[in-house]
Amino acid sequence: MNNTHRIAIAAFGFLLTIFMIWYFSNIVIYIIISAVLSMIGHPLVRRFDKIQFFKFKMPHALSSFFALLILLLSFIGFIWVFVPLIVSQAQMLSQINIPETLEFFKEPIDSAKAFLYQYNLLTTDQTIESLIEVQLNSIIDIATFSSFFTSLLNTTGTILMAIFSILFITFFFLRDEHMFEHFVILVSPEKYSEEVKRIISQTKFLLSRYFLGLMLELFSMMTLITIGLIILGIENALMIGFLGGFMNIIPYLGPLIGASMGVMIGVTTSVSNGMYDKIHLITYGIIGTFAVANLIDNILLQPMIYSKSVKSRPIEIFIVIIMAGSIAGVTGMIVAIPAYTVIRVVAKEFLTGSRLVQKLTEKI
Repeated sequence: MNNTHRIAIAAFGFLLTIFMIWYFSNIVIYIIISAVLSMIGHPLVRRFDKIQFFKFKMPHALSSFFALLILLLSFIGFIWVFVPLIVSQAQMLSQINIPETLEFFKEPIDSAKAFLYQYNLLTTDQTIESLIEVQLNSIIDIATFSSFFTSLLNTTGTILMAIFSILFITFFFLRDEHMFEHFVILVSPEKYSEEVKRIISQTKFLLSRYFLGLMLELFSMMTLITIGLIILGIENALMIGFLGGFMNIIPYLGPLIGASMGVMIGVTTSVSNGMYDKIHLITYGIIGTFAVANLIDNILLQPMIYSKSVKSRPIEIFIVIIMAGSIAGVTGMIVAIPAYTVIRVVAKEFLTGSRLVQKLTEKI
């Protein structure tokens, strides 16, 4: 077989693989989520494996089951706590008195109106009040929530199937820590087996540390923000803390998104309760709490996670996140660091001649 035929076969195989990944993208997503969950759960499995009662040692399959059960109960716990809070916030939004709210903010609205008229950003037949009222009505319209829950009910079967598939795959990944590794080696060219083994080993090591560190960061930020808001007496502290902490899954930009969401929840809660005079204090309190919490995060947590776990420079991470965000939005930002880590490990094995690759992978 000449080189032309080999290149043609390799190209066809590559295109076929890309097509299969696209066609079965939902299954690929299940496998990726299960692989991440298994990385988080493996330390639990090893801990359970060490349990011994007299001569009875915990079976490995049972250890895997208990680890999966803890992951599942953690997820159910989050749903159990925060879904009622979200429903309660939706009910508060529906109680906002729009005319009263517009009347209270009449002075700043008039100033904004004059500015917009001056620079022809608003036509004479438009008013800010009408635009704001339309937007508020669209937000608090109960029909919006009804349609959301109707759509949710219509997709319940798909969601349950996805959850079952992820749990099923995760269990086997937990029981056999090397299953995914063996599969990748099996479908890889035999002459690259050693390189693929090193890639998988290094990737698992880096990503396991990253995901465990990320879980620690999210929980710590949720706790810090919630406690700070409770001390200040701000309503919905738990929900704001949860959203603010969870947004830290997006490095660097996540805290800004979380703080904006927190301020929006705090302001709408105040408006729905008619506490217009406390809006400024609540806004400053939420922003201050997020600022202090993120200062602690930047000094203690992020250096440990991004510099030590994935061994990347902060400027690298920031640029990668911006690029991923421009390509795939928030989803791209979330998967940016894991994807970049895998790319760096692969590049280190196959592109050692590049000075740029050498510089980017010198710490791994």
